[in-house]
Amino acid sequence: WQKREISNFDYLMYLNTLAGRSYNDYMQYPVFPWVLADYHSETLNLTNPQTFRDLSKPMGAQTVERKRKFIQRFNEVEKTEGDLSAQCHYCTHYSSAIIVASYLVRMEPFTQTFCSLQGGSFDVADRMFHSVKSTWESASRDNMSDVRELIPEFFYLPEFLTNANHFELGCMQDGTVLGDVQLPPWADGDPHKFILLHRQALESDYVSAHLHCWIDLIFGHKQHGSAAVEAVNTYHPYFYGDKVDLNNIKDPLIKSTILGFISNFGQIPKQV
Repeated sequence: WQKREISNFDYLMYLNTLAGRSYNDYMQYPVFPWVLADYHSETLNLTNPQTFRDLSKPMGAQTVERKRKFIQRFNEVEKTEGDLSAQCHYCTHYSSAIIVASYLVRMEPFTQTFCSLQGGSFDVADRMFHSVKSTWESASRDNMSDVRELIPEFFYLPEFLTNANHFELGCMQDGTVLGDVQLPPWADGDPHKFILLHRQALESDYVSAHLHCWIDLIFGHKQHGSAAVEAVNTYHPYFYGDKVDLNNIKDPLIKSTILGFISNFGQIPKQV
């Protein structure tokens, strides 16, 4: 990978596999980074560093104000292991079954998966995945309970961006009827062009030079411990598979609560 003999995409898939992530498990689905921060320009400039997301920081620290709020949350909570209010920056996760299913909701079998996770129906239209730009703004700036990253399909599968099955996904409060995913202006409304440019962004010189920083956060030494605290990259203890030994928990209610928590909110990849 350092010699550029394999692509960034292939290397990320390799790391995901080493870390136990698999297409066969929605709760441990392969995780990929947001690589762009420009979803408003008419043309995409892959030579400008401002076009890209800061890969050295987790999604919760993409803006100074948001980072400050998460550090404040961390400092305010006492260390109480085994409690839902344990000390951490994030009580939600960057990859979970519901995040995966929400991205792929326009394709079967993910449509049925999403509905079953939602209790049998689609979510409120305003909360559905409907726009790449608004999803980026939510995950990087606006929503304190949203730190989601991406899935591999954002770099090779245009079909998940179109509502080819004509599902009735609902109507937003502003009157917008949900259909195809709204794409950035530089994609010209064409899912194939979006995937092409997005993949070019992933393989660009800027991302190639900085991707190791993101890998450290997700798969490497900044995943937990003091390095994670310093990087504003700590998650609830239940998300770390090696921190919770379910075999030692005798209370069935506590055990089912922890399992439910993990299945709803996801798991940290195994450290590579």
